[in-house]
Amino acid sequence: MNGLLVVVLAVPALGALVTAALPELAGRVAGMMIAAVTFLLSLFLYGRSLDLAWAPGVDVRLHLGADGISYPLVVLTTLLTLLCCGYTLWRPPERSHLLIALLLAVEVGITGTFLALDLVLFFVFFEVVLLPMYAIIAGWGGPRRRHAARKFVLYTLFGSVLLLVGVFVVVAKAGTGDIVYLTQHHTLSRGTQTAAFALFALAFAVKSPLWPLHTWLPDAHTEAPTVGSVILAGVLLKMGTYGLIRVGVGVVPAGAARLAPVLGILAVAAIAVGALVCLAQTELKRLIAYSSVGHMGFVLLGVATLNPIGIKAALIGNLAHGVITGLLFFLAGAIKDRSHTGDLTALGGLRETAPGLSGILAYAAIASLGLPGLAGFWGEAFAVVAALRRAGPLWTTLGIIAAIGGALTAAYFLRLLRQVTHGPATRAVTGIPRLQLGELLSWSPLLAFTLIFGLHPGLVLTMATLPVTTLAVLR
Repeated sequence: MNGLLVVVLAVPALGALVTAALPELAGRVAGMMIAAVTFLLSLFLYGRSLDLAWAPGVDVRLHLGADGISYPLVVLTTLLTLLCCGYTLWRPPERSHLLIALLLAVEVGITGTFLALDLVLFFVFFEVVLLPMYAIIAGWGGPRRRHAARKFVLYTLFGSVLLLVGVFVVVAKAGTGDIVYLTQHHTLSRGTQTAAFALFALAFAVKSPLWPLHTWLPDAHTEAPTVGSVILAGVLLKMGTYGLIRVGVGVVPAGAARLAPVLGILAVAAIAVGALVCLAQTELKRLIAYSSVGHMGFVLLGVATLNPIGIKAALIGNLAHGVITGLLFFLAGAIKDRSHTGDLTALGGLRETAPGLSGILAYAAIASLGLPGLAGFWGEAFAVVAALRRAGPLWTTLGIIAAIGGALTAAYFLRLLRQVTHGPATRAVTGIPRLQLGELLSWSPLLAFTLIFGLHPGLVLTMATLPVTTLAVLR
């Protein structure tokens, strides 16, 4: 039943309206149930496709599909939304049912972006995310939430304009927006492909985010509520890297090949800048936010290599970052809620007062720094391998710098653990509540998948083999 693809989008869309209309407690419970149903339905999407006429006059189709590139990200989206709704149910802020309704609305946009196989449809879902995420940051964020929300919107709108122009160029020149057709038949000239890829790359670089278009991210993460940060880091950033693979590399491969060195240089710059800023960072959530700039740099480096190893490294890196950094932001929120501060120097000795919370933070941190056996290792290691396998001194240099960036990643996460978990307990962490059952239930799937993907990356990579090798630029 390929109509299940539409159902997975319709359930949270209708659920958001229902949740918002109900009283607070009933809305929270209803939203949680809707998120659970959506997650269960998403498990059965792999291999399904749907292609129906939507706007025949302009050849726009309701073309949806879930393959080895998109399916893991769809499941990650529905899982993180479920965990965020569960966390909100357990620790409800004011107007919590409205927050859950907005989370469901964001889920529709992100899931639709990963499922869309028509450029116009892709753009529509890409834009659906903007307003509800703005409302989440502005409505439930920290003291400077409105500034952070406006900055998020301005950057995103800039990227959206570029994406719209790129979509228009491709559709006008090719006569269709069907991503599957455009991936298999390349009728656009090299110049058109280069121009379109430049537009797509800039648009997706804002969302990823790629240095130097990353400055909205630390502010958004610092001010967003915990669940907003989890969704931002866990799946919203993946819209950019996924779009670069599906649309950039797939639709305009000649342009990707021509501009790959520029993308590789910017990706490695993101790795280096992100690591150096993290080494100097003194605020917990901002450090994790800047670490995302570096991690996404590894993903984009894998894409820039344009070889199967690099693309697969990008895919597993996307998934690993979503799981691990989602967990890190859950932990950062729990620590700040207890201690009322994110200052690293004020959080020392956490293992003395909350050993369970401290232990999980250590587990997530060593996973994020790329310890072999945990999920963070594969994407970073093989992005470097893919760069080194590209011929030429430029790619060798980029691979070496990226490897050094990986070592710096280990340095700043170990510094984080030394400052937060070791030493005598500070006043901020003295007497704080220990790990709660509701928190453990919300985090346990992420803890498990961090280990599972680390030990068996083939769960993701095997299903991605066929769609990756069909990308024309890799032939």
